[in-house]
Amino acid sequence: MDSSTSTGTGATRRQATRQKLYEAAVTLIAEQGFSATTVDEIAERAGVAKGTVYYNFASKTELFEELLRHGVGLLTASLRDAAEETERRGGTRIEALDAMIRAGLVFIDRYPAFTQLYVAELWRTNRAWQSTLMVVRREAVAVVEKVLAEGVERGELSSEIDVPLTAAALVGMVLVAALDWQSFQRERSLDDVHSALSLLLRGRVSGSR
Repeated sequence: MDSSTSTGTGATRRQATRQKLYEAAVTLIAEQGFSATTVDEIAERAGVAKGTVYYNFASKTELFEELLRHGVGLLTASLRDAAEETERRGGTRIEALDAMIRAGLVFIDRYPAFTQLYVAELWRTNRAWQSTLMVVRREAVAVVEKVLAEGVERGELSSEIDVPLTAAALVGMVLVAALDWQSFQRERSLDDVHSALSLLLRGRVSGSR
């Protein structure tokens, strides 16, 4: 095995270990809170030695900070991919926003514990990771802002739209509606929830009937 292959394998193995730690941490912290969760518990849930946690992260706080980066990064990528796929097939910006809503719902359905944790942390103050949280939130909202701005530029959306506020509102709508679905309306399908939010999007943003 050459060195490049060895290096690649090592990086893949480390990423897999980090993924295990992320999944263990997000589940435990969602269940019992950050302060009550110990590194020992995270290691045990992930099926690794305690030293492995500290090999990958300097502290529990750093692990949580990187977890936020990782999770919101996945959400941002899924939103961007949905918008770009709509663009490739010649769809409108409203259709891109609709596709992003669905992508957000799919993400939240797949990672409900992370989403609960993320939303809860958005409203906390004096956290060590607050600045990181604001940065990754901004990156996610910026993807939606870009599509809204393009819609205004193309005449698909009203020039009176407050793009930053509308983008934040759309992201918030998906997060809150999806968490309500996960917690209180589990009998509803993802398609059903998406359909309801799609009607809201088209009625409140595009003004179409």
